[in-house]
Amino acid sequence: MLSKRTLILGVTALAPAIWGTTYLVTTELLPPQRPLLAAVVRALPAGLLLIAVTRRLPSGAWWWRAAVLGALNIGFFFALLFVAAYRLPGGVAATVGAVQPLLVAALSAGVLGDRLTPRTVLAGAAGVAGVGLLVLRADARLDGVGVVAALGGAVVMAVGVVLSKRWSSSAPLLATTGWQLAAGGLLLIPVAVLVEGPPPALTTGNLAGYGYLTFVGSALAYALWFRGIRALPPTTVTFLGLLSPLVATALGWLVLDQRLTAAQLLGGAVVLAAIVTQSRRPRPSPDIAPPPAATASPSAAPPSAATASNSGG
Repeated sequence: MLSKRTLILGVTALAPAIWGTTYLVTTELLPPQRPLLAAVVRALPAGLLLIAVTRRLPSGAWWWRAAVLGALNIGFFFALLFVAAYRLPGGVAATVGAVQPLLVAALSAGVLGDRLTPRTVLAGAAGVAGVGLLVLRADARLDGVGVVAALGGAVVMAVGVVLSKRWSSSAPLLATTGWQLAAGGLLLIPVAVLVEGPPPALTTGNLAGYGYLTFVGSALAYALWFRGIRALPPTTVTFLGLLSPLVATALGWLVLDQRLTAAQLLGGAVVLAAIVTQSRRPRPSPDIAPPPAATASPSAAPPSAATASNSGG
């Protein structure tokens, strides 16, 4: 029987797997040269939908916290991703972005007090190498601005992930997800209009693609992602993000008839190994003895409601 942690890992992994379909949907269904419009449509309608469903608005400090998290996880991240996508081949941008788990691990150590273990560092380096084998091409060119943008995108989302873990909220998960998506989408609107101009006339295929990105790629995927951040260490969650280039490559082979090389197969295996290695539950330190078991007695008081709820009862 699968443990609760394994089930949460599996459900959270659906989010980056869904994001891995974005490239296929974008190339096959969306109007060309409109990545910022796609980012706005992915974020704002999904955020407003979740807010309408939950009928919850932020209160107190969560007005500015939602704005900050929305900017980091959605607005700034998508904008920097746009610059990197235009200045770099996709393989280079994906490889630079693969440093995000290492950044989250370092930030978690400083902000959340998590341990930065050699296993995490080695798994993070393996993840970068695996993504490089998976998506890099021999003729890939480097561009300074593009590399800085790709690295900046990894940094802002890493900070957003760690802050999402630090700033816990009693509001429903769908509500906090909606706040962030709406804030990020509002931030992207003026950037999209300034860079790309007004939206073009849309075909039925365009509307189907945007609908998929709104309801599945954002509303569903980000809810699963933030659910994972609430329940798991943020470093473990961000390692799951390495599934995105893996799924995108697999779909290119299955749907677009793209060839897979031996190097790509090796890269995919390395990526999976890095994810599995980091997803394993850490072993307790051998120098810390387990607490002695309590001896039951007729006079022992029954467990409190808080104890029962903490133990999952």
